[in-house]
Amino acid sequence: MEEPDTAAILPGDGLASTDDELTDVSGGLKEEADVPTTGSVRPPFTCSLPVSVEPVLFLSMFSLALQAPLSTQYLWDRISEDLGYNGSKGSGCSNSSVPPDPLQKEVETLTAHWNLYISLGGFSVGLLVVPLLGSWSDLAGRRRVLIFPNLGLALQAVVYLVVMYLKLPVVYFLVGRLLSGLSGDFNAILAGCFSYVADISDRRSRTFRVAVLEACLGLSGMLASIIGGQWRRAQGYINPFWLVLATNLASALYAYLFVRESVTPDPSAKLFTSRHYKAVWHLFSTGGSTSEAGRRYHRCKLWLYMLCFFLVVTVHFGSRELYVLYELSSPLCWGPALIGYGSAAQHLAYLTSLLGLKLMQRCLADSWVALVGLASNIIGLVVFSMADSTDLMFTGYGLCFLFMAATPVIRSKLSKLVDPSEQGALFASVACVESLCFLVGSGVFNSLYPATLHFMKGFPFLFAAIILFIPAGIIGTLQCLDQRRDHRDAAAS
Repeated sequence: MEEPDTAAILPGDGLASTDDELTDVSGGLKEEADVPTTGSVRPPFTCSLPVSVEPVLFLSMFSLALQAPLSTQYLWDRISEDLGYNGSKGSGCSNSSVPPDPLQKEVETLTAHWNLYISLGGFSVGLLVVPLLGSWSDLAGRRRVLIFPNLGLALQAVVYLVVMYLKLPVVYFLVGRLLSGLSGDFNAILAGCFSYVADISDRRSRTFRVAVLEACLGLSGMLASIIGGQWRRAQGYINPFWLVLATNLASALYAYLFVRESVTPDPSAKLFTSRHYKAVWHLFSTGGSTSEAGRRYHRCKLWLYMLCFFLVVTVHFGSRELYVLYELSSPLCWGPALIGYGSAAQHLAYLTSLLGLKLMQRCLADSWVALVGLASNIIGLVVFSMADSTDLMFTGYGLCFLFMAATPVIRSKLSKLVDPSEQGALFASVACVESLCFLVGSGVFNSLYPATLHFMKGFPFLFAAIILFIPAGIIGTLQCLDQRRDHRDAAAS
C-alpha cells in the first residue's frame, strides 16, 4: 500500500527543487526512486569519497560520547571532594554484604540531581530552538543547521574547560549546557543529518541509509568510550575535553567545506518567526488522503509512530544516563577503564543492529525488524536491573545487541508518510520530540534512581523495560492493519 501524502505545509514558499516532478496533478506521491530532491549549491571543496553527512554526525557524536561519561565522573569527583568522601570509607566497594556508606548515597543522589539540572536546563532551551532550526532549514538550507550547533557544542566545551582549570562551582556546567541549547545542541545536528539523507535518498533505500547514520553514532561512541576511560585514568579530565573542543570545530569545518547543499537556499528566509512552529503543527493536523477516513488514518499513524519514537528514545536516553552511576557505586564499583569498556559495548550495538537490520530485511517487513530490536532491548534491561557483578552487567550489554534496530525503522516510516517537500518540517518535529525525550528521560530516570535506591537499585531499568512494551504493541498493531488494508485493496482492484 502506498503511503498517503500530506498537504503542503508552506504552499506559498516552495523551494526551487524537483518537488513538482515528484507530485502528479492529482496530488499523489510518485515513487521518488532515482530522483531525490537536491539543490545546486556547492561547498568550497568537494569530497571524492561516497559520503555526505556521515562524517559530520560521526565527529559530533564522538565529542558527545567522549564528554558525557567524563562529565558525570567529574561531577562525582567534585561532589565527593566537597563532602569528604574518598570511596573507601564504611563498606566501600570490597564487601557488598555491608550496608552502603551514607556518604556514598549522598554523593550518588547529588550527582544524579546535578545531572538532572544540567540536562533539564540544556534541553528545555533546545526544545524551543530545534524546531526553529529544523523547519528553517527547509528554506535556508541544511548546511547552516549542521554548522551552527557544532559551534555551540564547542562553546560548551570551552566553558567546561574553564570550570576544570579554575575549579569553579559545578553550577557553571549548567551555563555551558544553556549556551549549547541556544545553538540547537546535538539534536539539531541529528535533525539536519536525517533531513539531508531524506533529501538525497529514495523510498526503497531510506531505512538502510537512516540505519547507516545511526551506525555512525555507535561507531564514534564506541571509539570515544574506549579512549575516554583510559585517557581520563592516565591524564585526568582536561586533555580529553580539549579533544572534545577540537572535534566539534572539525565537524563544523567539514560541513562548511565538503557538504553539498541538498535544498536551494532562500536568501530571504527568516529564522525567528512563528511560521516554523505553525509548519510543524500543520504537518500533524492535515492528512494527505482524498477521503476523510484516509486523512484520519494518516494522522493517526503519524501521531502513533511519533509516540513510539518518543517512548523508545526516552528509554534510551533516560537509562543511558544511569549506567555510569550504576557502575560507579556498590556492588559493581567500576573504575574508569571498565566504565569505558561498558560504554563501548553499549555503542557496539549500533553496528550489530545495522548488520541485523540488513539481514532481517531480506525476510521480514520493517515493522517486524523493529519488534525484534525492542525485544532485545527489553531482555537486556531486565538483566541490568538484576546485575550485581561485572559478568552479569556485560551479559546485559550483549543481549542488547539489536536494541537500536527500532529507531531507524520508525524514522524511516515517518519520513515515508510525508511528501519530499515536507522532510525538513518532519525532522524538525522529530528533533523537537527528541529534545523532549532528553527532558523527560533525564527528569524521570534521574529522579527515580535515588528514590528507589532503598528497595531496588536496578528498578529504573525494569521500569524502562515495561515502558517498551507500549511501542511494541503499537508497531505490531499498525503493521497488521496495513497488511489487512493491503489485502482489501488488492481484492477490490
